[in-house]
Amino acid sequence: MAETIGKKDSPRSRESWEQLFAEATQVQGVSLGRDAWRRLRRNHTAMVAIGFLIVLASSSFLVPLLPLQSPQAQYPEERAFLAPNFEPFRLLVVDGDRADEIPLTAALAIRNQKIAKYQKEFSGANDSERMILHEKIEAEGEGKRKILNQLWATPNRWDRLLISVRLWVFGDWCVPSLCGTDDFGRDLLSRLLWGSRVSLLVGVVATLVSLAIGVTYGATAGYLGGRIDNLMMRIVDMLYCIPFIFVVIFIISILDQEHIKRQLLDWGIDKTVIFYFVIGAIYWLTMSRVVRGQVCSLRNEQFIDAARTAGASTRRIIFRHLIPNLLSIVIVYLTLTIPSVMLFEAFLSFLGLGVDPPRVSWGILASEGVRVITPLQNLWWLVVYPGLALGLTLLSLNHLGDSLRDALDPRLKNR
Repeated sequence: MAETIGKKDSPRSRESWEQLFAEATQVQGVSLGRDAWRRLRRNHTAMVAIGFLIVLASSSFLVPLLPLQSPQAQYPEERAFLAPNFEPFRLLVVDGDRADEIPLTAALAIRNQKIAKYQKEFSGANDSERMILHEKIEAEGEGKRKILNQLWATPNRWDRLLISVRLWVFGDWCVPSLCGTDDFGRDLLSRLLWGSRVSLLVGVVATLVSLAIGVTYGATAGYLGGRIDNLMMRIVDMLYCIPFIFVVIFIISILDQEHIKRQLLDWGIDKTVIFYFVIGAIYWLTMSRVVRGQVCSLRNEQFIDAARTAGASTRRIIFRHLIPNLLSIVIVYLTLTIPSVMLFEAFLSFLGLGVDPPRVSWGILASEGVRVITPLQNLWWLVVYPGLALGLTLLSLNHLGDSLRDALDPRLKNR
């Protein structure tokens, strides 16, 4: 009887199981990243912050393409301390032995005509004449680079490409001084956008350096545990006692010496690059503690035991199994560390220990504004606009970090 019932119920059971399986295959799971992005999109303030940061990063990367004035050309007699205005302006340079300024496109056109002329003569010349013509072509090319260097501080190959596109599209026309000018007549709007390159780059590079050190150090200490963990954490405690501001000032003061600068340039190392890494090397302590605590709670999980059973090495377990499970914490800490690093760079630049001219950063602009403001002159734009740019960026990054923390926390999923 039982066998008969089993045989009679078997097709129904199979049919029900097939129906259940068909319904299950139609249900698509949602990953943590997709769910976090869905919740983040509901936060309108966070989306505004993301939009602002995207626009800022894009404009800083493509700033040579924008029709801005020169960030370093000085007009101390004609344009010093101009308030925000809408007066038209054109790019002017001094070319050759001429004492007066001519439009940039005209100066470059003269050089290009000479180069085209020499190249035309090059095909029908003999060897000695070709050598002379080659030297003339090189001299004209160097003259073009010097012309561009009058308006932009030694642009690299990518910047020169963007500048050529900008001149082809906009010519010599420039956006007026919407943010005013400084004591040397330099346009503040162009200096703000060019300065964003340094401020954002130091924030991103220094933060990535601090994350690489802190995550590796904390994950290693948390996974190994025991005496090694205790020793590594006591080293962190001792490093916390060191006033790093004095260490950074000491290192930068050493790098400012002329013979050390020349030696670094001979090795192809820029002081600004070392400046980025020095700042990043002092912001890893807190990250190491955070990662170490998370790894201590994960190292006894079943997937780690399975990796050990499969014969995975300690290095593989740390970098392929533990650290990927900490990406949410790392991403949140990344957005919260960048504002701290940018603020620290602005503080050092304010003290005159930041990047060297002709480079410019928001900290340098704020320092220059405070230096020239007196009770007799109301030069508010020299402080308001650099402070506003730095403040809005820090506010956007901090709010984005808080929003990411909430979006990546599964406990807040239904709130």
